[in-house]
Amino acid sequence: MFHGPLACAAAFGQDGQALLQEMQRALGGADKIAQIRDFEQLVRAETWDRKSNPIGLVRKRTRWIKPTTCVSTRWGPGDTCALYFDGASGWEILPGKRLAALAGGEMEFAKRYLFYFVVNIWLADRNPDYEVTSPARNVIRLSARRIADDQLDITLDSASWLPVKQTSISSADPVHPTPSETQFKEWMTIDGTKFPRRVLILHDGIRLADIATEEIKVNRGLRPEDFAMKPADLNPVLSGR
Repeated sequence: MFHGPLACAAAFGQDGQALLQEMQRALGGADKIAQIRDFEQLVRAETWDRKSNPIGLVRKRTRWIKPTTCVSTRWGPGDTCALYFDGASGWEILPGKRLAALAGGEMEFAKRYLFYFVVNIWLADRNPDYEVTSPARNVIRLSARRIADDQLDITLDSASWLPVKQTSISSADPVHPTPSETQFKEWMTIDGTKFPRRVLILHDGIRLADIATEEIKVNRGLRPEDFAMKPADLNPVLSGR
């Protein structure tokens, strides 16, 4: 559904704020999104290398507490690891059970990961750290005021106003940043808010992951102290606390 003047604004890519508000309505409403205090997601993914050779099944658990605490854990062939970040400091468990404090490029990756966390970007107009513009038809551009030369473009479907894809420069490998595209194929509704059910990840146009959501929970009373505790044996676990 078009909402009066927004139809013209979207067509010419002139009003990023209006496009963002249209997306928020499609997702369930800005106020509903803002009520999310904590978030937990479990996904599984088929993965490939940059030559399109299959790597295998990877599972990932992401937990987040508003506004700046998160932990992400991955399990997969040669890639079992975890990352914790509280907005200022953190640690990671690298493959082979090596523990390291976040620093340098890994710290920048953690800051960027949190800054562009899905709930945060959906509410970008409520955070002065984001600049919201529109460079093209149905495209929202989010620029990070505190991260130099960093931006994310969200392309919306002109009928549903849900995100079709996001494009950015991936810093998963801080030494070799690459163009990254996230495509949204399906949606699910959790407590009145829509979340992606199936997602494709491409780097330099090469498909690296086909991700399916197994479970999403919101507002279940997650606590920051549970995130900060490192596994005693440095072996990341899949189950909850």
